[in-house]
Amino acid sequence: MAKNDLLGGALWDAYSKKVSERMDNPTHLGVLTQKDAQARNAKLVVADYGAESCGDAVRLYWLVDSNDVIIDAKFKSFGCGTAIASSDMMVELCLGKRVQDAVKITNLDVEHALRDDPDTPAVPGQKMHCSVMAYDVIKQAAAQYLGKNPEDFEHEIIVCECARVSLGTIKEVIKLNDLKTTEEITQYTKAGGFCKSCIRPGGHEKREYYLVDILSEVRSEMEEQKLKDNAQKSAQGTLAFKEMTLVQKIKIVDSVIDEKVRPMLMMDGGNMEILDIKDSSDGHVDVYIRYMGACDGCSSAATGTLFAIESVLQENLDSSIRVFPI
Repeated sequence: MAKNDLLGGALWDAYSKKVSERMDNPTHLGVLTQKDAQARNAKLVVADYGAESCGDAVRLYWLVDSNDVIIDAKFKSFGCGTAIASSDMMVELCLGKRVQDAVKITNLDVEHALRDDPDTPAVPGQKMHCSVMAYDVIKQAAAQYLGKNPEDFEHEIIVCECARVSLGTIKEVIKLNDLKTTEEITQYTKAGGFCKSCIRPGGHEKREYYLVDILSEVRSEMEEQKLKDNAQKSAQGTLAFKEMTLVQKIKIVDSVIDEKVRPMLMMDGGNMEILDIKDSSDGHVDVYIRYMGACDGCSSAATGTLFAIESVLQENLDSSIRVFPI
């Protein structure tokens, strides 16, 4: 057997049986017309989407009833077999859904529905863009029917369209897990795990955001924050505020109150004392105080005075501090 035959067989094995079947015998290939819509008392929606990176294109037909339910759908695909299979499954997932729900179908839903088993991808990574195209034509159809722009359905900047991973998610995962390589980003988020165009410039499709640049930017921000934290530790002695013991926290809070808050309160015949300091489950440090003298019962004790105390402690000790009068 020739080497090319072996390679061809290996590539063919990368496609699921469901993909192969729908490539050859798509279930929903066809056209819907205005006559079909009138016969079923429905609205005809026709949407087109083309992928510049590969030249594939798909046309989606919906018949939508008065309850916004997609009662029939067909497609025509101009492109490779994977585009045909993805479009066919996309139509199947739309059927019976309200337009508002169909637009929530993602390319990953399409790809997962084409798998023979849950843990084996239905197509090679370089072909994931075909399911993205199916996702995008749904947005076009829904936008047309609902009178919106397709962009209205995107609430975040998507960096990896294959896995639908947003810029915000990638940045958060890098920070939370102290990631240092693009391989780690892929491991944690699946971004860059398919067509790989979003990893660095030079892929088959030009991107606005690349993992290498995002990683570099976030790592720089993390290093800058680390320097600030170290400076804060030096200013306070040896420990950051959150790392101090309860006694140390009370002592340093009291010292800031003595220097910057108490004199102001005493000028008006008032005072305050620290009752307790607790670390909250949401990452804040809660300082519980009791007003004394003229401050006790003062109308501004729960507004202006409280905000001033909290602001002084946040600026001088830790931005996570919250103050609660008891």
